[in-house]
Amino acid sequence: MKTLLLPLALLAMPALADCPALPDRTAEKAELMAAMRDAGNEGEARQRTDALWQFWATAPDAAAQEMLDYGMRRRAEYDFEGATESFDRLIAYCPDYAEGYNQRAFIHFLREDFPAALEDLEKTLEISPDHIAALAGLALTLDRLGRFKASQGALREALKLNPWLPERAMLKKPGTDL
Repeated sequence: MKTLLLPLALLAMPALADCPALPDRTAEKAELMAAMRDAGNEGEARQRTDALWQFWATAPDAAAQEMLDYGMRRRAEYDFEGATESFDRLIAYCPDYAEGYNQRAFIHFLREDFPAALEDLEKTLEISPDHIAALAGLALTLDRLGRFKASQGALREALKLNPWLPERAMLKKPGTDL
């Protein structure tokens, strides 16, 4: 029943026009990524991660932002079906916006549908190759799929971008049997 209660703004929308492209934010992203790599401790890294999440969670327009925010609210309330529906709409509307895929991948992961999570994470990383959260999610997903060597590779890539990731505890020493 919850999933039928989409916000009126989403239901009342006429057919949406094409999703606008995000403005070029390359310099802002580079600055945030450099700050993340240079964090001096875990607390500082957490603050910088929050800034990156704000960057990633800035959708191309108000309609896309509403779909993203609604899906995240649904997920926070454990309404995974409602969250998936919202992220599906977001992806259909903005197929080049990486965060739609990343958020849907997280729902698939929580539902233990690891092949679907993997597909969405790969799409996220195709659009945004340095998406730290997607790289960490990829490492976790590959691990759950028993693809340990690939999982460690993804984790190492994520840790190059943010050495303070909580997932760093999963890192095996090179040469360790996987």
